[in-house]
Amino acid sequence: MRLIILLIMLFVFIAPTNYAQTQSRVLTEAAPEAGGFSASRLARLDSGMKDWVKNKWINGSVALIARKGKIVFYKAYGYNDADTKAPLQKNGIFRVASQTKAITTVAAMILWEEGKFSLDDPVSKFIPSFANEKVLNSFDAKDTSYTTVPAKRPVTIRDLLTHTSGIGYPAIGTAEENAIYAKSYVTGGVGVKDQKLSDAMNRLGALPLFFQPGEKWMYGLNADVLGYLIEIWSGTNLEDFFAKRIFRPLGMKDTYFNLPAEKGSRLVNFFLQDSTGIIKKQDKVFSGYLDMNYPLQKTNYFSGGGGLSSTVYDYAIFLQMLLNNGEYNGVRLLSHNTVRMMTMNQIGDLFVTLGGVKSENKFGFGFSLITENGSRTTPSQAGTYSWGGVFSTSYWVDPKENMFVLIYRQMWGPHVADTDKAFKPLVYQAIND
Repeated sequence: MRLIILLIMLFVFIAPTNYAQTQSRVLTEAAPEAGGFSASRLARLDSGMKDWVKNKWINGSVALIARKGKIVFYKAYGYNDADTKAPLQKNGIFRVASQTKAITTVAAMILWEEGKFSLDDPVSKFIPSFANEKVLNSFDAKDTSYTTVPAKRPVTIRDLLTHTSGIGYPAIGTAEENAIYAKSYVTGGVGVKDQKLSDAMNRLGALPLFFQPGEKWMYGLNADVLGYLIEIWSGTNLEDFFAKRIFRPLGMKDTYFNLPAEKGSRLVNFFLQDSTGIIKKQDKVFSGYLDMNYPLQKTNYFSGGGGLSSTVYDYAIFLQMLLNNGEYNGVRLLSHNTVRMMTMNQIGDLFVTLGGVKSENKFGFGFSLITENGSRTTPSQAGTYSWGGVFSTSYWVDPKENMFVLIYRQMWGPHVADTDKAFKPLVYQAIND
């Protein structure tokens, strides 16, 4: 009898808790207090984001904050048209560029869990042109000729996931990277319409690495190689794999390589602030190379490093899945231990260096990670993982706070970085539990 009573008590007191935890795993909009935020302190963020537009720092932005499974802040500010001042909409579709990398990483790890490859498999096992890799030894800027030395070991899948392969980044890398890649028509992948991903990645495999594999961290075209590998492992193209295995199962209805024409009116305009402070819409960027309507221009080149466009809300679903340790709304994409691996230091004592600045933080599979020492410079706790896109979109996930945050803009200018500096403190100061 005592055992029966004990079992009933366990059901009464534990089962509702587990049910509540399950329910909290699906995003719902709620009052700030439901997520442990102060409404009055969140008003400071609201005021600040209005001021950025008023003070002409940016044309506009969309932000979303979710904590404990509750969306406590989801607002749009500013305009999407400089002439008509048409407002920027919350459901605007943004070019998320390098935020594609996290989705490519998840896709790769889905296939890893299915036994399609080992993390320490050489890339050459699947893409033969990566066999017998060479590493750049000297480079002559006058004629772009160079010499090489043999790689000490092959580039592995793990190297691709951690940006320790020695592969550079076309157009945004060093002078040597830019020249060597341009000569072989290897691009950054965004807006490419006149070549095949398979051809480009096979050409890349024959080009020199820029350091010995595993000896440095350097941001490179690794996710595009992963994207091609996903196509090889799955037997389908990256667009279809993402849609079938990630977007549709999670309910991500507005994330695409090829944006449907009927959703074209929601593609957010891109702006640039000139030296006089004037903010102007830009139809093309990168010296006219990239048409900013590229999401609407049919492509079969699916860049795993930068090709997607998405909404703040769609990407929020993706981040909640990660925060839930691989599951969302009853759909499990990854095991919790796979997410653990992705979001822990995978580069050991190597340093993450961006823009010539050496960071105190580390890198996992597809994400930058805040270390205990790095957390002293930010309100984000150690273990927070993040990334962003070149067109001024960014996100972070703070597991210790059970929170993730996104801020999307589509603009370049001297004050975009100022909005980043102001945004994070305004988010964290509003936590009230």
